[in-house]
Amino acid sequence: MRRCASVAELDLTRWNGVARATPTEYLGRACVYVESALDSTVVVQPGPDLVDGFVELDLAVRPERAFPGVAWRVQEDETYESFFVRPHQRGNPDAIQYTPVWHGLSSWQLYHGDGYWSPVDIPLEAWFRIRVAWADDRAVAEVAGTTVLAPRLVGPERPGRVGILVGGEGLFVSGFASGPDPGRVPAGRSAPAEDPDVLRAWEVSDPFAEASLPRGDVLDPAFLAARAWTPVEAAPGGLVDLGRVRALRDGRNTVLARTRIDADEPRREELELGFSDRAVVYLNGSQLFRGNDTYRSRDYRFLGSIGWYDAVHLPLEVGGNDLVVAVSEDFGGWGVQARLRRPPQVRELRSRE
Repeated sequence: MRRCASVAELDLTRWNGVARATPTEYLGRACVYVESALDSTVVVQPGPDLVDGFVELDLAVRPERAFPGVAWRVQEDETYESFFVRPHQRGNPDAIQYTPVWHGLSSWQLYHGDGYWSPVDIPLEAWFRIRVAWADDRAVAEVAGTTVLAPRLVGPERPGRVGILVGGEGLFVSGFASGPDPGRVPAGRSAPAEDPDVLRAWEVSDPFAEASLPRGDVLDPAFLAARAWTPVEAAPGGLVDLGRVRALRDGRNTVLARTRIDADEPRREELELGFSDRAVVYLNGSQLFRGNDTYRSRDYRFLGSIGWYDAVHLPLEVGGNDLVVAVSEDFGGWGVQARLRRPPQVRELRSRE
């Protein structure tokens, strides 16, 4: 295994994204203390792009709120894969996390639970190593020599740089290494399970400021007509990760996501809904629902993670019914998902059609 570069060899002044890196000594090692003025910053290593490979980071952290880790397949538009630890949540279900980042927007509220989190006892005020190896659409993450996660990667399979994630409280770095040989990584590319009730075919509008969304019980048809639309297919589980196709910039924090539901007779159907952070639901132009799942909007530990937590009953008309969801985002992941809660007998009849 390639040796991590020592602090003497690790010239962070040549890396992109360093807020401040100060040579020092900590816990008996010469190291660099890396600070960031932001909740999360990626510090990108100069060097060749890697499609598959590994990245290792020797670090030490304190118990304060922080999100140190590593990044790979980093693109110029700040799209990359990431793995980080939360020292302040050591031992909790979200002590560590894998998540993709789109255009600088980390999607940790969209990718959570099994396969993305794990309750790891992160070392505090001690030197330990983070190692991630990846190939194709799979990765293996280790903390202090123990495999803690083997996620299916969500980001694009294309070459990119590697780097260090710095967020919240700074971190001490005594070594770093990367290379093109990932070693053993679980085979990937098998299709995830598909939920037959989720709505898969969507269109997503161009982004606009949330304050520009017309108020009232009816969505102005002229506002819809003025939008530019991009077709998007939801993941098999239903998630439409809006950050893939829209950047959260310059105050434009809202998009419209629309789809069509066909009905052969007038009926009411229950629609389960997930979103991040805020949503307004319209059916055939009429507003039916408004919700807020913003981080800490309910209590100090409310994460705002997306899930099947809300529902609305749709009064469907004969023929095509236009479902439009206005989704507004602050940080942590921009997404929407929807599924019709059909009884098993109805689902079986529709599968035969």
